[in-house]
Amino acid sequence: MASTLPANPPPISNVFVYGSLISDDVVRVLLSRVPPSSPATLPNYHRFSIKERVYPAIIPVEDKKVTGRVLHGISPPELQILDIFEDVEYERRTVDVFLKDSSEKLQAETYVWENKTDPNLYGEWDFEEWKVLHKEDFLKMTTEFIEEVELPDSKTRVATYESFYQGQDDINPTNP
Repeated sequence: MASTLPANPPPISNVFVYGSLISDDVVRVLLSRVPPSSPATLPNYHRFSIKERVYPAIIPVEDKKVTGRVLHGISPPELQILDIFEDVEYERRTVDVFLKDSSEKLQAETYVWENKTDPNLYGEWDFEEWKVLHKEDFLKMTTEFIEEVELPDSKTRVATYESFYQGQDDINPTNP
């Protein structure tokens, strides 16, 4: 009897998310599904707000921690979509996270801000505030991005973001 399973199934990844991808709605737009997830903590990193952006950045910071969640069972094509979405601003790294429910240590991929000395990083990014102030528009921008990503002349996520938010004054209310 022949097996229907491939001899070498593709590797499946866990991905630690800590910003807009905590939102099931954003994940559903990008991956056409919401994978199982677990609350988790990433030690020795800090989640910053970014001047003139509605999404956060993380960089290594000793004795800090970032709360988020781990998306389980991300396929290689889904990981590629996340890579394209995170664009050149982030680099994907393998990190150790701790699941909140069990304190189990787990390896996961995550997206770390490329420019570790970026002067535009400040404070602490707040998911609850993002949901109220920015989620609706961010979902529209993400939908535009995913609709274009397969086109031959598709824009990068950064370009999609910048053209979508161009002229909006409420991105960073502290900066006129």
